Amino acid sequence: MSPTFDATFRARFRDLVLLRRDVRRFRKDPIARERIDALLELASHAPSVGLSQPWRFVYVDSPERRQAVIKSFTEANERALAGYSGEKHTIYATLKLEGLREAPVHLAVFSDDATRTGSGLGQQTMRETAHYSIVAAVQTLWLGARADGIGMGWVSILDPKVVKRALDVPATWNLVAYLCLGFPVEEHLDPELERHGWEVRTDMKDLVFSR
Repeated sequence: MSPTFDATFRARFRDLVLLRRDVRRFRKDPIARERIDALLELASHAPSVGLSQPWRFVYVDSPERRQAVIKSFTEANERALAGYSGEKHTIYATLKLEGLREAPVHLAVFSDDATRTGSGLGQQTMRETAHYSIVAAVQTLWLGARADGIGMGWVSILDPKVVKRALDVPATWNLVAYLCLGFPVEEHLDPELERHGWEVRTDMKDLVFSR
């Protein structure tokens, strides 16, 4: 028998999705490793192409390795800022785009692009589906974290090669996501980038098509 999720559950699930938000402001309170382990176990049930389960989660605990990641962000962020002009340059300079220094938990999520698990099913014509599987796991982790009162932020302003070297992972692993987790300082329903005037949400009628 298929499970039944009533209207109350569906409404609460919508609330969870809207509360997910990309968190950049964290309290420094520690989080028990067991809570994060439980979230990673949940994330491991995300769909993966050919049941390949290509995700590799790396706790970044070493202060030296974290500092290397922060340095990579700082350099990449400076380059990104230089690429904007006018109002966008001004707004970008004011944005907080990471919580690397405050977040108690850092997680790097790699794709093992050489895994033989799944025997390549579903990847013959679309190799990128392995990385899509990682994104599905990250989204599952994100929602699970929010349901447990934990915020998460995805830091993409990084040099993946620098992070890969800093974390000393196998050559066949490629970085898909660098995540910060912790208890949020504040809660918002609206995206921070919308709140600070960077972008506005596109109406769904402009994003859905029929053919």
